[in-house]
Amino acid sequence: MSKKTLIVIGNGMVGHHFLEQFVASSKAADYEIIVFGEEKQLAYDRVHLSEYFSGSTHADLAMGTTGWYTGQGIELRLNEPVTALDREQRTLTTPQGEYNYDELVLATGSFPFVPPIEGREHPHCFVYRTLEDLDAIRASAHEGKSGVVVGGGLLGLEAANALTSLGLKAHVVEFAPRLMPVQLDADGGALLRHKIEELGVQVHTEKATTAIVEGENARLRMNFSDDSHLETDLIVFSAGIRPQDTLARTSGLEVGERGGIVVNDQCTTSDPHIHAIGECALWEQRIFGLVAPGYTMARTLASVLNGDNNAAFTGADMSTKLKLLGVDVGSIGDAHAQTPGARSIRFNDEQAGHYRRMVISENGKTLLGAILVGDNSHYDSLLQYALNDIPLPENPETLILPENQGGAPALGPDALPETASICSCHNVTKGDICKAIDAGCADFGSVKAETKASTGCGGCTALLKNVVDCELEKRGVEVSKDICEHFPYSRQELFHLVRVNGIRTFRSLIRQHGMGQGCDICKPAVGSILASCWNEHILATDHVPLQDTNDTFMANMQKNGTYSIVPRIPGGEITPDKLIVLGEVAKEYDLYTKITGGQRVDLFGATLSQLPEIWEKLIAAGFETGHAYGKSLRTVKSCVGNTWCRYGVQDSVGMAIRLEDRYKGLRAPHKVKMAVSGCTRECAEAQSKDFGVIATENGWNLYVCGNGGMRPRHADLFATDLSDDELIRTIDRVVMLYVRTADRLQRTSVWMENLEGGLEYLKQVVLEDSLGICAELEEHMAGIVDTYQCEWKTAVEDPEKRKRFREFVNLPEQKDPVQQWTSERGQRRPVLESA
Repeated sequence: MSKKTLIVIGNGMVGHHFLEQFVASSKAADYEIIVFGEEKQLAYDRVHLSEYFSGSTHADLAMGTTGWYTGQGIELRLNEPVTALDREQRTLTTPQGEYNYDELVLATGSFPFVPPIEGREHPHCFVYRTLEDLDAIRASAHEGKSGVVVGGGLLGLEAANALTSLGLKAHVVEFAPRLMPVQLDADGGALLRHKIEELGVQVHTEKATTAIVEGENARLRMNFSDDSHLETDLIVFSAGIRPQDTLARTSGLEVGERGGIVVNDQCTTSDPHIHAIGECALWEQRIFGLVAPGYTMARTLASVLNGDNNAAFTGADMSTKLKLLGVDVGSIGDAHAQTPGARSIRFNDEQAGHYRRMVISENGKTLLGAILVGDNSHYDSLLQYALNDIPLPENPETLILPENQGGAPALGPDALPETASICSCHNVTKGDICKAIDAGCADFGSVKAETKASTGCGGCTALLKNVVDCELEKRGVEVSKDICEHFPYSRQELFHLVRVNGIRTFRSLIRQHGMGQGCDICKPAVGSILASCWNEHILATDHVPLQDTNDTFMANMQKNGTYSIVPRIPGGEITPDKLIVLGEVAKEYDLYTKITGGQRVDLFGATLSQLPEIWEKLIAAGFETGHAYGKSLRTVKSCVGNTWCRYGVQDSVGMAIRLEDRYKGLRAPHKVKMAVSGCTRECAEAQSKDFGVIATENGWNLYVCGNGGMRPRHADLFATDLSDDELIRTIDRVVMLYVRTADRLQRTSVWMENLEGGLEYLKQVVLEDSLGICAELEEHMAGIVDTYQCEWKTAVEDPEKRKRFREFVNLPEQKDPVQQWTSERGQRRPVLESA
């Protein structure tokens, strides 16, 4: 029996998700599957599109690989748009030929709406939709100074953030009287505008653009209907989307009056053999512009094609929780109180910059909707009340009040029904999580892998963790926070024991508060705690057995058994004489040399015995250890600041050097990176660091708890317009609180997210001294600064410590006879093993 042919037109997020669902079903074996994609690239994550400007590549954003498609027997045809559809013959046409189908899925998505403005075709006018669009915007921004986004909705503010990250002075032009008019009311929109303008983005509301012409002082000039104008170097249109329904229209399928391919509850069009899902589909006169409803449609259709007569798409929750330019924004359900008899309760703290609005039913028992700006800590609880019809408390206003003003605690996992939606992207309920745990999943990671929850937009991660921990505990599974089997304490508790009791050795700690001999988990963690508390040398006799290889030899071991050397270059500033020394040392020892992303010089290929010799030469030239081997401050990156740059407003290099000199050597739960930018063009990429500092006309803005790496996170704005001393004092407090309370190997971003109250709690502790510990934190930091020592200087001056760097105790010539080398691009590198 010959197979039927299933064709999917569109290789976006929803089309890809449909394929994942369908190929896992029994009916997939009955079909030959062909996928057409208009773009050159494989399906990628448009939800995180802006991360492309932060260094992510297509590979980072890709939803899958070509290998996956091949392995599933799917014929993938990228860069091949479908130009015509013949329903009678069941064929479709592309520039490469004609193809027959038995079942056809339209997952064509949407296209950006560009208002019919004179001059919109200018080469420096763009849309914000694809990776190619972003490449064009980046190229235009290279020679520009300012950029305008037309549209103040979700995508528009994302685009404005992108322009800011490219170093442009960003403007947002919105036709409506407020930002995000679909999600926010007047008060919420006003607060969002205030917060965004504080970050340097100028907002222009109630502006209708009549023409785009050549500018006098910039490339372009936007003329508005009120006779005002705005000059800019580039324009990005983000004024909404329109369903991509051209094939449906030309083939005679039923489409909506304002666009969209009409589908029924089974996601089938007016032709029983053609189906539509995602942003191109019109269901009950609604287009769903979020990924979660598209995924639900994809799952529904996969079930329908498998003969499930009960499968039906019944709509989707359009609630959203976002962080726009670092500002929390949330919108739930009937946010504008359109339900008859609906009533509103508002909380507006202008000083803190928090606005919350609850929309409740006429009888006060049901939450219909909500708006949050400035603080999303109440979002998860409010969403569950709305989605699951959980009866409101007698005084519903307690759900949005701060706890110190009578606010109710967050809704616990136990209060959620089995039907509660935990992950809307993948339609995972609390009941699904319970089933996964009953089937053998015994921790957060295994539940996440089994259910796919939290693998979409990631907004449900905290709620998922709470539900998993709660359900494990109910089943008698202890959710342990112990650091390991040898200590019945968390890292925070061990830090407290060491600090309060003056414990200075691992032996004393395990004898008094632990059991056994210790392990590779607790030993390095305790070594880090001891270093953070007492700042003793890591090669002190009692500390050596605690260290891993990198700390033991104060260098990073490479794949061939040699080591790398990274001297500290504070702020990235270096004299020609020091550069010459690095070059001379590299030549003498034939070291592979590379500039790092943190503005340092990395020397690769040193043997263990060469490390003291090399460091002796570097220390004599004025270098210090860069601690690239430790969980400590790595680098403070900087731009050139107002010393050289015409845009700089503060001395970013001077501040970076001051920060690096202050925090060098500090041991922490994980590596710490900092950066200082001399203006809002942000050339030092400070907002991707654990601690980022950006200069303003009035001082410094401090951002905290960001990071790059595998799971990038944008840092949060913590304090604005700080003086030099205020900045140092604030960082002292946050750093020491992190060192004292974070878990083992926990980055600052995860640490803050796990704090009860998150960013706002951290602000209360550090800026308002709500716990009364700030003086103690500052005193502890001062002690660390005062007792700093260059670990390598101490080591090379101590004959006993130098003995640790002998590779062969019985050989005077410390040369490794096994090492094999070759030359590449004028430098030595190790010979790679053949596969």
